Amino acid sequence: MPRPSPPLSASLFNSLIASRARAGRVVDALSLLARMLPAGVAPTAFTFAPILASPSATACCAAQLHPHILKRGLLHCEPYSGTSLVGFFGRRGQFDEALKVFGEMTVRSVVTWNCLISSLAQFGHSRDAVSWFRELMRSGNGLSDGSFVAVLPSFGLPEQVHGVMKKIGMDSISAVANAFLNSYCTCGAIDVAKKLFDEIMFRDVVCWNTMITGFARSHVPERAFELFLSMQRQGIFPNEITFASVLYACTVIDGHELGRFVHAKVIKHDLSTSVFVNTSLVGFYANCISRGDAHKVLEGVPGNSTTCWNALISGHSGCDDPTCLVIVRDMLRSGIKPNEVTFSSSLKDPSLFDLQQVHSLVIRLGHGGNDYVSSAIISSYASHGIIFDALSYGVALDPDSCSVSMNVLVGVCNKARMYQETKDLLLHKQDRDTISWSILITACARNGDFVEAFGFFRQMRIFGHRFDNYVSVSLLSICTKNNSLYLGKLIHGLIIKTNSSCSDSYVDNMLLDMYAKCGRIEDCLRVFEEMEDRNLISWTTVISGLGLNGFSRKALALFKAMEKDGCKPDKVAILAVLSSCRHGRLVQEGMEIFKNMKADYSIEADMEHYICVVDMLCKCGYLKEAEVVIRGMPFQPSTVIWRTFLQGCKTYGVTEAQVFSQQWIK
Repeated sequence: MPRPSPPLSASLFNSLIASRARAGRVVDALSLLARMLPAGVAPTAFTFAPILASPSATACCAAQLHPHILKRGLLHCEPYSGTSLVGFFGRRGQFDEALKVFGEMTVRSVVTWNCLISSLAQFGHSRDAVSWFRELMRSGNGLSDGSFVAVLPSFGLPEQVHGVMKKIGMDSISAVANAFLNSYCTCGAIDVAKKLFDEIMFRDVVCWNTMITGFARSHVPERAFELFLSMQRQGIFPNEITFASVLYACTVIDGHELGRFVHAKVIKHDLSTSVFVNTSLVGFYANCISRGDAHKVLEGVPGNSTTCWNALISGHSGCDDPTCLVIVRDMLRSGIKPNEVTFSSSLKDPSLFDLQQVHSLVIRLGHGGNDYVSSAIISSYASHGIIFDALSYGVALDPDSCSVSMNVLVGVCNKARMYQETKDLLLHKQDRDTISWSILITACARNGDFVEAFGFFRQMRIFGHRFDNYVSVSLLSICTKNNSLYLGKLIHGLIIKTNSSCSDSYVDNMLLDMYAKCGRIEDCLRVFEEMEDRNLISWTTVISGLGLNGFSRKALALFKAMEKDGCKPDKVAILAVLSSCRHGRLVQEGMEIFKNMKADYSIEADMEHYICVVDMLCKCGYLKEAEVVIRGMPFQPSTVIWRTFLQGCKTYGVTEAQVFSQQWIK
């Protein structure tokens, strides 16, 4: 008789479950778990984590596994199961569930904290991510390299956490150093990144690549080539990413000879068969030297890669000879099938004829349902002013599977002031993302449907979407039009609470305008003082607000402060300060600014400036001076100017002005 097979152990079950989960076969992993439980094999700390960590895990998986984890007490005796649940919920943006599990865990590891912090950072909850990072520092669990990598995107400037890294000696860990280098390069602090790079004792190829890429995309791209030479002198062999980055730098600086030198190095390092490197070479030659050389590189690529053809098309975009359409035809003749990137590149700036040809080819090759290709077609038709074709093509798409295309389409309608069509398209879309909600609320605000706009905003928040700058501006514009200070303050509070639109000058300028027009000049000035990035609109808005609210001298002082700050006024700013002088009866100061507009600011006065000055003079009884200004106008006075002048004469009882105005008209 055959001997019975020995019962499977928990460790063997765990290994089988983990291998299937890593391969994306979650259903098979769950089937093994279903066999494991009736067989009397108790799950361990390593049973559930692989399934929940699998990219193909669904909400149904968590719903099935969460009760088992709770029932067996795994949430309170080991960190692995709870960490996997926190990570699962965090990756899906379900932070209420993630925080609930995190709070129930009695045993946490630093990985648990890192999962929570990383998820918050990835979904843009920067303030919460930083707050939990500080809690981790206070918890005594210690910091790992993953802690810094997770929280870095949430800090506006890496300096805010750089000191902590140095203090605990993490600056010698390659992953942390690379993360900081990348963060400094991303925020434009390339000189600080170079200083940190020089301090790193053990620099691997990833460090060098980070710096080369950072310099290639900075204002000094030529330094990328210098680093490329330096790394080889120090015995570090460049890889595919190195060559791609330095070739990009050569493209930016139009470095013909440098690019040829790099090409020779590619051949020397036996990377001439690399599709990734050859794609960069094709792009370099197509943009800098000659398209003929780009074709030669393309011909030498093994397998005639689609990505290389796409690089060639991208290099041709915006050129008429030959057109991108010709290259697509050559690509088809070579037996290479175009993909969505091919068509998206071909549709960047096509002529109308090419657009129609590419559109036909897209449909013929079955790419009409691709979201990104469809969005490019809609954008191209709109750029040619053919809104009807863009609309007729877009409405035939499935709104739920082509969300990007629908957002582009409703954006086109919104810009064309087709607000009702915008709303109809979005209301038929069942699964609205953040962009869709933003456009819908903006359309309502511009169409005057203010109550409806706030109703949609409430729904947007209920569904868990973060509102962006566009929504903030749209809602604040409604508050400004209706002088609704209460609602405006609520929106302002929500912006601060959610860290939405952080340091965005457009939103801040809308807040300035809202507070000024609602008569809360102290709140307007507070927002202005807290602004990190003031522009000309910011100064103009506050100057205008001060004048409207009776603080004319303060408006004049702010105008002078604007000049000292290096912000040169334009026509609107001049009009704002003249209006403030008019409201405050500061005739001498207003006339001095008006007379020196050309000399001091190189600005010619237009009709609005003359109306403002004449009104200021007439209201203060300076009728003779107003008459001189009118006579000196380089164009015919408008009816508004005559009405203003005659009203001033009537106020001060000067009847002969009527004769003057009649003579002037004759």
